[in-house]
Amino acid sequence: MSLWSRIRADILFARERDPAAASIAEVLLAYPGVHAMLLHRLAHLLCHWNIPLIPRLISHFNRSLTGIEIHPGAEIASPCFIDHGMGVVIGETAILGKRCHLHQGVTLGGTSTRREKRHPTLRDDVTVGAGAQIIGAIVVGRGAKIGAGSVVVANVPDFATVVGVPGHVVAYYDPGNDTILRLPDPEHDRIQELEKRVEDLEDTLGNIERSDLDGLVGEPPRPLQPSDSPLRHSE
Repeated sequence: MSLWSRIRADILFARERDPAAASIAEVLLAYPGVHAMLLHRLAHLLCHWNIPLIPRLISHFNRSLTGIEIHPGAEIASPCFIDHGMGVVIGETAILGKRCHLHQGVTLGGTSTRREKRHPTLRDDVTVGAGAQIIGAIVVGRGAKIGAGSVVVANVPDFATVVGVPGHVVAYYDPGNDTILRLPDPEHDRIQELEKRVEDLEDTLGNIERSDLDGLVGEPPRPLQPSDSPLRHSE
């Protein structure tokens, strides 16, 4: 696929994935994620041709222009859409399959300083929510969804939904039946149980406090009777 074919596919995919996109012209002129992909396609091509320095300068300009940092060595299949995009970081040895969709603040980072595969691989059709961190030379399976703010440090199966810190699988999508299988979430259940116990304890404490106040107040004082007068007793 030629450079222009890749760029055209990126633009069409952005229009497809973003319901706010009114036209192709708007996507081309006003979408930083599309601009970032366009500049990365050029930088990666020059990097592939072993041209020194210039690809990194293009990457640096890309970061200054869009707020998106993509190393020229990262392999990103076409199409790909970076939605909003501010704060996205994609490392040198990251690999992204077709139709990946990344939101703002996503990091595809490494855990090693060695010159080796140290960044994630995302298979086709992966969606990554805002602020998610995918770290290390792990593999995110085809069609997987990574929840916003998740930290993923282990491989993710195909069609899985991952949330949390650290990330854990909470559901699977079955493309054959177009259904979602939700898995038990012991941590969520435990939190719900603790919240219920706290509410019960608050209710019990409130009842005890009201009971103590009633005991302190007691019955209203008896009105003073004439027979209670000290002058009467002294006669």
